[in-house]
Amino acid sequence: MAYARALLKISGEALMGNQGYGIDPEIVSAIATDVAKVVATGTQLAIVVGGGNIFRGLKGSAAGMDRATADYVGMLATVMNAITLQDGLERAGIPTRVQTAIEMQEVAEPYIRRRAMRHLEKGRVVVFGAGCGNPFFTTDTTAALRAAEISADVVFKATKVDGVYDKDPHQFPDAVRYDSLTFQQVLSGELAVMDSTAIALCKDNNIPIVVFNLFEPGNIGRAVAGEPIGSRISN
Repeated sequence: MAYARALLKISGEALMGNQGYGIDPEIVSAIATDVAKVVATGTQLAIVVGGGNIFRGLKGSAAGMDRATADYVGMLATVMNAITLQDGLERAGIPTRVQTAIEMQEVAEPYIRRRAMRHLEKGRVVVFGAGCGNPFFTTDTTAALRAAEISADVVFKATKVDGVYDKDPHQFPDAVRYDSLTFQQVLSGELAVMDSTAIALCKDNNIPIVVFNLFEPGNIGRAVAGEPIGSRISN
């Protein structure tokens, strides 16, 4: 295996499939199946999940909500997704723990770095919910932060497209996909990969990012194996 410990970032939108809102159980099941195959090979895997399929803080603040309040609502949405992922993974036979940055002990463990790392060492998947516990930070930044904290070898950003493009491939048929990029190219080119805080965190801690299409069956396993899929961002 190319990576011994990896962090997988899944957007909330990915979980809703074509429904337009909420969670599609078939998508959760498909992700769980792919993750189960990866864990069976011995790779330690942690997951950060977004909440945009239920509530997005930026959208709430744009509609007049207090930004911090809207972000907290978005964090709670990510916990719903995290618990749903846990259920799907455990039905696929993978022991899973949810850790949240906002304490809610009836449904999840509080985020404790050393405990998270111990779970990973024991072959459990750890799903991080509630972002990093602070408003004004995205779940992309949470993914970069948690990856650095648990000493992950790589951040996988699983999206609806098969890599990083110079412009939106859904709007522009002539969009060009990059096989590899430097962090500096992403930051200076303002490419829509992750927010700049997340990119800078990965750059400073020398953690590569691989962006790939989540909806191609088996892609999570291919990415973990180090196969050249999607786009790789590194120093």
